[in-house]
Amino acid sequence: MTKSSSSNSDCSQHYFAERALLSSGWADNVLFTVKGGVFKSIEENTVPSPDMYRLEGPVLPTIANVHSHAFQRVMAGAAEVSLNPNDSFWSWRDLMYKVVRSLSPDDARIIATQLYIDMLKAGYTQVGEFHYLHHNIDGSPYTQIDEMSQQLIAAADASGMGLTLLPTLYSHSGFGGQPPSSGQARFINSTDSYLKLHDACQTTLKGHARHRLGTCFHSLRAVTQAQIHTVLEALDSHGPIHIHIAEQQKEVLDSLAFSGQRPVEWLHNEIGIDDRWCLIHATHLSDTERKTIATHRAIAGLCPTTEANLGDGIFPAVEFENDRGLWGIGSDSHVSISMVEELRTLEYSQRLRDQQRNLLYSDGQKSVGDHLFKQALFGGNQACDISLGLSVGNRADFMVLDVSHPFIAASDSEDLLNRWLFATNENLIRDVFVSGHHVVKDFHHVLEEASRSAFIQVIKRVMYHG
Repeated sequence: MTKSSSSNSDCSQHYFAERALLSSGWADNVLFTVKGGVFKSIEENTVPSPDMYRLEGPVLPTIANVHSHAFQRVMAGAAEVSLNPNDSFWSWRDLMYKVVRSLSPDDARIIATQLYIDMLKAGYTQVGEFHYLHHNIDGSPYTQIDEMSQQLIAAADASGMGLTLLPTLYSHSGFGGQPPSSGQARFINSTDSYLKLHDACQTTLKGHARHRLGTCFHSLRAVTQAQIHTVLEALDSHGPIHIHIAEQQKEVLDSLAFSGQRPVEWLHNEIGIDDRWCLIHATHLSDTERKTIATHRAIAGLCPTTEANLGDGIFPAVEFENDRGLWGIGSDSHVSISMVEELRTLEYSQRLRDQQRNLLYSDGQKSVGDHLFKQALFGGNQACDISLGLSVGNRADFMVLDVSHPFIAASDSEDLLNRWLFATNENLIRDVFVSGHHVVKDFHHVLEEASRSAFIQVIKRVMYHG
């Protein structure tokens, strides 16, 4: 890069890219003018001048990661030991509960800071943080009811990540309002205490331009119908709503046993679904449920690497897209923090299931890589209440691929995303900008050395010496 970029949001910043993926498609010799953290103008076929900051590589929009449990990053890779011949999501959850018992607010901030740095380096600049680790180790509230939420906000602020905070209502251990287990003590709120928590988060987030606030229910097994209605009636009717749903076959069977309806069927019939909803996983669907999600323009929040790691099952992506359904991607438990791996795993899961190639595309976009990237961008925006993408008026978030890599340097634009998503393993995202600020420069984040050192100490204490 040939000229230092300005970090003063009151000044205009000028960036030049030889090629960039705009909302209208690939364009050459693009000049981006950024002011106040947003794109003020985008001009094609320009000539670079000395006052422009030259971006040395193809420029892409960043995307929103629709689903994160930040604290779970500390245990990634630690549950890959067979302790039960019938290992499943439910046995993995037992380890997660053990980890939860030892995490302090400082630990939560350190884990999230390192996680968000890694996400930025992977091309995610907004994250839907599905946050249910609310209370002290004994389950008692902190003096500041949103203490743990404040730690996540501090991590996002320090790293430069945009945060869509989703404080989560979690009250029960099973359908029908079953009492919570001891392992869930730090998660539990009543409806009233949840509404107070949500209000505190809203107050804390004032003045944070990158951040958003949504509403979240852990799952149908963790809340009652009355609770959902009460919360939705009490809170802002415009923000996103997230919920885990139909991730495991057991969850579907338990829902049928309790209500005579499958989870998405119940949610649609008893609560109602619209484009505010992001249904996380939605792995096990009937044909009717699948069409219901698509028809009502809700987002299916897919987390392919976590779903594979936990043995959840395969989301019916081909059929869902045939229904014109919308989806976004998330890294969930963070066994992987790679946009490339999430999108590749999604496509490959369909190929393995159907024993066929090139399954996720559209009539207007036959290139699988381009289609996957476009869908993830759109779905992430809707689910996280943000507008990312290289368009005038959007937040000035973008990433630059490493032009020294042969596939990036040599490929025509029409092949570039396929080459990147299906033929590379190393991280090729060289630079990342958020609101026009250069947060990842030449593969590095300014805080990464100190953050990594602190994170190492948390892993050692929490996982091995606790």
